[in-house]
Amino acid sequence: MRALATSPGFYFAWAGIHHFTELGRLTQAMAARGVPAARSVLLIGSAFQAVCAIALILGFWPGWAALGLVLFTIVASIMFLDFWNKESEARAGAIGTWKTNCALIGGLLIAAAHSVGRTAA
Repeated sequence: MRALATSPGFYFAWAGIHHFTELGRLTQAMAARGVPAARSVLLIGSAFQAVCAIALILGFWPGWAALGLVLFTIVASIMFLDFWNKESEARAGAIGTWKTNCALIGGLLIAAAHSVGRTAA
């Protein structure tokens, strides 16, 4: 079970930390999508993602960490994968990424369910 919980943790930790290396580009992309205070939203979201992921990897409140990543994934998907506003290949790509994110959410929910009552490794 521990491997199940840590696998998505590593994915989210890498992604959250990687955002800090792309601040300028990602901030511009978010601002272009109309995200208010794009840099602040990016910094807070990326830090939240990385902290939850590291907590999941270390087994520190793993259920809450997994649920935090579920929340992050849902919000990020709604913000950036608006397939309902896209057409053709862009729509298909966004739908495909939604499906991937739903699978990640499923894995995180399983990890959360199996860690009920655990507070530390």
